[in-house]
Amino acid sequence: MRVHSRKAFIAGVAILAVGSGVTLAAQAPTNSRFQASLDAAYAKVGKVSEGKNADYIPALAKVDPKIFGIALVTVNGDVYTTGDMKSEVSIQSISKVFTLALVLEQQGADAIEKNIGVDATGQAFNSIVAIEQYKGAEMNPLVNPGAITATSMVRGNTRDAIWNSILAFYSDFAGRPLKIDEEVFKSESDTNQRNQAIGSLMYAYGHIKDNPARATDIYTAQCSVSVNARDLAIMAATLANGGKNPVTGKTVMKAENVPEVLSVMATAGLYDDSGKWLYKTGLPAKSGVGGGIIAVVPGKFGIAAISPPLDQAGNSVRAQLAIEEVARALDANLYAAVPTLKTAASAK
Repeated sequence: MRVHSRKAFIAGVAILAVGSGVTLAAQAPTNSRFQASLDAAYAKVGKVSEGKNADYIPALAKVDPKIFGIALVTVNGDVYTTGDMKSEVSIQSISKVFTLALVLEQQGADAIEKNIGVDATGQAFNSIVAIEQYKGAEMNPLVNPGAITATSMVRGNTRDAIWNSILAFYSDFAGRPLKIDEEVFKSESDTNQRNQAIGSLMYAYGHIKDNPARATDIYTAQCSVSVNARDLAIMAATLANGGKNPVTGKTVMKAENVPEVLSVMATAGLYDDSGKWLYKTGLPAKSGVGGGIIAVVPGKFGIAAISPPLDQAGNSVRAQLAIEEVARALDANLYAAVPTLKTAASAK
C-alpha cells in the first residue's frame, strides 16, 4: 500500500527540486493525477459555505461544520488524501450499503428482492406512506423501512451476536476496528420514534419476522458507527475491487454479490436526489446525514468525502461537489465509457 497526501506530494516535489540531474517529471508519482484531482477539488469546494448540519438528531447539530476531507483509494491499494483525515463523523445511512452486503452474503440476492424489494419508492427515505402503499413491499434496502428490515435479516440468536457480526463486517471493509459514537447512539435512540413506528409497520406486514424493536435498536447502532474520510474511501474501494479490501488484501464479500449492491446505490443512494446525482456523475454512491458520501468506480477506485453541512435532500453539499469535481477530472463517469467501447468493437 502506498499512501499519498497533499503534504507528501509537495514534499516530494521539493526534494526533487534540489536533486542533481533528475527532472521533476521523471520522478513525479505515477498516479499524481489522482492527488492533483483531489487537491484541486479541495481548493475549489472548500470555499463553499451552503448547507447546515442535520439537527433532528441533536448530537449531529453539534458536529464541527468545518470538517472537510476527501480520500480516494485505488483497487491496487494506493491511498490518496487531502484535507481532514482525523475527524470522524457517524456513518449514518452509508451503513445501509454494508448491511445490505452482509445480508446478500448470508442469504443471497433473492432474499433481498423478495422480502424488501430493490425499486426506488418515489417517497422520502423515512416515508410511512410508502409502506402503506404496498404493505411494506416495493421498498429497497437504502430507505429506512428496507434498511431496518435488512438489519432484522442479519443472522444471530441474540442482539449481541447480530451486532457483533455487523460491526466486524464494517470493520473488515474499513480495514481497521470501528466503534460506535456513544453520544450519537444515545441521541438517536432518544429521538427515533419514527423509525420505531417504521419497524413496527414492517413487522405488521410480515417483512420483519421477529422483534422489530431489536431491529430498530441495532439499526440505530449501525448508523452511529464512527468513520473518517479514509475509512469510507477504503470501504468504497473494497466494493470497487470486487469485495476484496485492496489495502488489507482480505476478501470481505463475494464478487458475485457486488453488482447488486452497486445497482441499488445507483438508483437510491442519495435520497430524493439520487436521479440528479446519477445524471451528473454516472456513479453508484451513498450519502449519510453525518456528512459523508461514498462513490464507486468499479475496477478502478473508491472515493469518499466528508463535510457535515447538508442540502435540503440530506446530502452533504461540499462532499457532493468534491466527488463531482474529482470524477470529472478523472473521466470516471461509467456511462461516458460506452462510446469508447463501441468504437473499440467496431475497430475489430
